[in-house]
Amino acid sequence: MNKKVALLPGDGIGTEVMNSAVKLMHHVSKKYDLTIETTESLMGGCSYDAHGTPLTDETIDICYQADAVLLGAVGGYKWEDLEHHLKPEAALLKLRKSLGLFTNIRPAKVYPSFVNSSSLKEEIIKGTDFVVFRELTGGIYFGKPSGYDENKGFNTMVYEKYEIERIAHQAFKVAQKRKKVLTSVDKANVLEVSQFWRKIVAEVGKQYPDVKINNMYVDNTAMQVVRDPKQFDVIVTSNLFGDIISDIAGMITGSLGMLPSASIGEKYALYEPVHGSAPDIAGQNKANPIAMIGSVAMMFDLSFGLQDAAILIEKAIEKTLDQGYRTVDINQDGGNLVSTDEMTKKIIENFDTIFNQK
Repeated sequence: MNKKVALLPGDGIGTEVMNSAVKLMHHVSKKYDLTIETTESLMGGCSYDAHGTPLTDETIDICYQADAVLLGAVGGYKWEDLEHHLKPEAALLKLRKSLGLFTNIRPAKVYPSFVNSSSLKEEIIKGTDFVVFRELTGGIYFGKPSGYDENKGFNTMVYEKYEIERIAHQAFKVAQKRKKVLTSVDKANVLEVSQFWRKIVAEVGKQYPDVKINNMYVDNTAMQVVRDPKQFDVIVTSNLFGDIISDIAGMITGSLGMLPSASIGEKYALYEPVHGSAPDIAGQNKANPIAMIGSVAMMFDLSFGLQDAAILIEKAIEKTLDQGYRTVDINQDGGNLVSTDEMTKKIIENFDTIFNQK
């Protein structure tokens, strides 16, 4: 099997964690008779410095030709004063729209050896393992009209039926493979668009009678994620609410450096760590590669159909953490402090051990 992967390292620590991802990706692919051809391109602040735009048409074309896209991180202090459409983060919105990536999938999992790193008590956080499906190309971030003047600011939150249906189907299908419980998050008590969201999710749910639907207001969801995160399995919600809930979910697990994500459309898929570009530690071999490596695992599963490879990568990450290896961002428990490269090496070694024991 041959696959093409577009590599967009981006800014800051993006280049370092991308190196880790590529090492692991090629190592794992050999175990499964998979040949991966990679093409690297600029995106973010580095692209602005080189081309005067954070995302060129050439980079988008490279992504169109790929079976999957891997992104490191974009942004940094250097580009904060640019106009909005020139900021590195604007490139990400443009890429999502160009590739039609309407679903963001973000797991929130607490590894057993990592429970003490969360800001929550162990008895609350232990066993947390859920996934957030966030609608990515609609809602208030893209609704028109929008703008502001001297007297008012305004945005429009709008959803078409098909936009809700397609992400609901994806969430229900994953729920069927997990605990068969789906929580749809909205603000239907005050927003008509949320009333419509709830109605369409319920209609789609009739096609998945084995999945139980729980409806929950977004403010209560934010509270419940902190109070009792183990109650959740699959969450599906709109762009704005998903942005908030997924960040809360990420933080309670202990470090954004641990969390992978996938953005999926009908034809294309992009995989990236949740963390930012961390310019303060860039180039120091300190960055945590686990979120990036976890994103590669999601790519093997969702884009390449190699779920077994994804499971073994996850087990390798868990075993490495169980052995006490820590990068600086997750070393609250005084573990064995290692560099980006060393953490990557340990995960690959543990992958080989687990693979050989199959």
